[in-house]
Amino acid sequence: MISLINFMPFLAQENEMPAAPQVSPVVWVCYFVVIILLIAGMWKTFSKAGQPGWAAIIPIYNYIVLCQVAGRPIWWFLLLLACFPVFFIIICIDIAKRFGKGGGFAVGLILLPFIFFPILGFGSAQYQGAPAAV
Repeated sequence: MISLINFMPFLAQENEMPAAPQVSPVVWVCYFVVIILLIAGMWKTFSKAGQPGWAAIIPIYNYIVLCQVAGRPIWWFLLLLACFPVFFIIICIDIAKRFGKGGGFAVGLILLPFIFFPILGFGSAQYQGAPAAV
């Protein structure tokens, strides 16, 4: 009897998984520095806005608090999950307005949040709350 290995040589080969790419320790250190900066900045920003600072480390709850800081209703959190880029941009613009910052700062919050959230949290900007009704 003829074996299947003679007809299908690929059956004789062992299926080895390719080795995972090696990541430099420098990359890991930079990654953790960015994450720590973002968490610390959001923590201070939440604290300035009268929200619990620890909310910055809870994965889903931090977006709910972010909506509250921006002055948006809590149900916006669901929209944030559905179409993250669009609603994150709107939330960042609202947060910049609530802290008395302009459009340039909002662009910074959108593109470089790990730099601009610490600036907002540790800087001299004060949370102004809801804008006055006209």
